[in-house]
Amino acid sequence: MIDLSELKALDPFLQPTAFLQYLYRVAVQRALPLHNIAAHLPPAPSIASGGRTLVLGAGKAAAAMAQAVEALWPQDALLSGLVVTRYHHIPARPSGLKQRIEVVEAAHPLPDAAGLAAAERIIALTAGLTQNDLVLCLISGGGSALLTLPAEGLTLEDKQRINQALLNSGANIAEINCVRKHLSRIKGGRLARACFPARVVTLAISDVPGDDPATIASGPSVADTTTCADALSILKRYNIALPAAVTDLLVRGVLETPKPADPLFVGHQVHLIATPQQSLEAAAACARAVGIAAYILSDEMEGESREVGKVQAALARAVANKGQPFQRPCIILSGGETTVTLRSQPPGAAPGRGGRAGEFCLGLAQALQGQPGVYALAADTDGIDGVEDNAGAWVEPATLSRALALGMKIDTYLDRNDAYGYFAALGDLITTGPTFTNVNDFRALLVL
Repeated sequence: MIDLSELKALDPFLQPTAFLQYLYRVAVQRALPLHNIAAHLPPAPSIASGGRTLVLGAGKAAAAMAQAVEALWPQDALLSGLVVTRYHHIPARPSGLKQRIEVVEAAHPLPDAAGLAAAERIIALTAGLTQNDLVLCLISGGGSALLTLPAEGLTLEDKQRINQALLNSGANIAEINCVRKHLSRIKGGRLARACFPARVVTLAISDVPGDDPATIASGPSVADTTTCADALSILKRYNIALPAAVTDLLVRGVLETPKPADPLFVGHQVHLIATPQQSLEAAAACARAVGIAAYILSDEMEGESREVGKVQAALARAVANKGQPFQRPCIILSGGETTVTLRSQPPGAAPGRGGRAGEFCLGLAQALQGQPGVYALAADTDGIDGVEDNAGAWVEPATLSRALALGMKIDTYLDRNDAYGYFAALGDLITTGPTFTNVNDFRALLVL
């Protein structure tokens, strides 16, 4: 994993931003499906018993996960299935690798008709499964939007409106996915119910704080502990309206999800094949290999992106100026999923562009105030920050002064949630394209 020759060529004191980008690439590489899935694959069903393997899945890494299964599964075993991934998230197929699992594309973060059609087909494929069959569920972040099958009384347009409202509200991912599970006919363990009586093995790449499989992609194949009452409380907290008939179904518990005690989950297995912590540890090992002390704050940070940025700026300033709580040089790493609450804009004003990573960098740069010796990077490990074409951005001591020289005040960009516009003008966006995995946000602060 660690190429010492390349690392030594990237002296962090001489090329700090290049060094940070290398650590980001290492973190992403650690989470790629082909590097992680083999150890968790179950034995193929016996051909003599008539058993077959059906692969179903959804998420930004679903296509790469499907290719990994195709490469590792016995060539003489019965293997078929369907997974759905985000548009432009299908990696190039290795030469000679036969396709046995169909891959379709759909929209993210808002669901579209393609995702609806894919979910309907996935449910249809479960018809006729027997106890001799095996279902491999390949689940990764983004699956909630990609696998959409509205509950009774809801249309696709309703789901799009509700999803957009949740994304704009500042709700955390557990809250958002609690609502999604109860407004779906496939999420929250309902896919597992459709697969009964087949044995189900879920292989998941975590993109959520705490690595709860029931939250990853809204847990289509695992039991759910949240309730209709929880969903109603979240909708009320963020002032999000539902059609009256659907609210009534929630109140009466008609839309309740399968719970852990349900016999349908007996014999099911869940394996996390890649997690944010593993990727942070890989980056930390790289830093230590070239003599830079590395500290992992947490792999499950939540909160407003800009505020998390301000808190981490205070930490970096304390290290730089007081040598506490860490001695420099050091690198401070963190992961998790922060949120961005969109600010209201004057009528006719152009909306800002950007995602969680960029907004973190704005808050960080504003609070650092050009602190000497502090460099930072924040990027989403799926390669897409929000809905833009960048993975994230970086910050250096000259960020604010360079922006002011261009007539750009950082407060203005924060007020309109326009991290993309700010860092694009500086040439400080990180652009990788889709990475075909997703273990959420990666943040690194280098204090020299």
